[in-house]
Amino acid sequence: MLMTFVLLVVLALYGGAANTQDDVQPTNDLPNPYETIAPWGKLPEGRSWGALSAVAIDNDGQSVWVADRCGANPETPPGASAFQYDSCAGSTLPPVLKFDSAGNVVKSFGAGIFIFPHKIYIDRDGSVWVVDQRSANERELAKSPVGKQKGHTVVKFSPDGKVLLTLGKPGVARNPPEALTQPTSIVIAPNGDLFISEGHTQNPDAPPETVSRISKFTKDGKFIKSFGKFGTGPGEFRGAHDIAMDAGGRLFVADRGNMRIQILDQDGKYLGEWKQFSRPSGLYIRNDLIYVTDSESNGVAPHLGWKRGIRIGTNQRWQSSLPHSGSSRTEGNQRSRRLGSGREGQRLWRRSWTAPCYETRPTVEDLIH
Repeated sequence: MLMTFVLLVVLALYGGAANTQDDVQPTNDLPNPYETIAPWGKLPEGRSWGALSAVAIDNDGQSVWVADRCGANPETPPGASAFQYDSCAGSTLPPVLKFDSAGNVVKSFGAGIFIFPHKIYIDRDGSVWVVDQRSANERELAKSPVGKQKGHTVVKFSPDGKVLLTLGKPGVARNPPEALTQPTSIVIAPNGDLFISEGHTQNPDAPPETVSRISKFTKDGKFIKSFGKFGTGPGEFRGAHDIAMDAGGRLFVADRGNMRIQILDQDGKYLGEWKQFSRPSGLYIRNDLIYVTDSESNGVAPHLGWKRGIRIGTNQRWQSSLPHSGSSRTEGNQRSRRLGSGREGQRLWRRSWTAPCYETRPTVEDLIH
């Protein structure tokens, strides 16, 4: 089956007088200058890409780090979601891979540590952080009982794979400081403070006690505080799926279930929200650009008029000022770009300094991320 991949680039200036949140219209079909290289990366013989949502660029600006879920699961039933089946439970493969700019694997580690790698993050010192989002399910435990002692953790590695720090209690879902619950992502402040998003559930019918929050730690892993809860109000989340920080130290949270990006200060104070980036699964901020991936609209979840893809906006205006209400204003021209079709199978974009992630292997036409 042929796949069509679309990269949606929205260059929008914030702070002017134009559309409010309620006026935001889908942006899907404008030109795109990017080239698809798919599949990218030369995996070891016998290994294929599994479901993956963890890609980062090394501090050298060239090498690519990936934490996949130990390859495609051959036991995935026809038509079933790879998200439900691909995992590292019972696998001896190293999920953390470092590629050079030509796509050659130059380093690998992490075998036997994870169940469900969800995010990889490279800090200023070159340390590699991997977020293990969940513990093993009943099917995985039946196959590999040792999986009971894995998951719900954030692990810090040296660039050579030595474990330096573990946040959370492996296999246990609880509140910090004792443990973490479904950690999804991590970002690190200039002073070393760690911010970990928790809670993968986005079902609107989930009970109110469902975990959906941000937890803050010192650089040494000492718990400071948590903020946020499951809900739809300011400072509440329905699946805090990713987190990033701008140059001003503000937190940007991919509040995927609520189809918005929330902007908070480092103590959890609500500063504003944006809905013009569709249903955000991933966030990346560099210089004056914010990259937002939408992996679910009208595939996994309904979102009338929007297509899955990548939307890029300039943060030039909000480096110095940010909306302090529930609406965001935009001005200037909006441009987006479209890529052509690629071949069936896992796709990995290659960029000079960033790359989107994949929640699942593509299984339908027009799947983009």
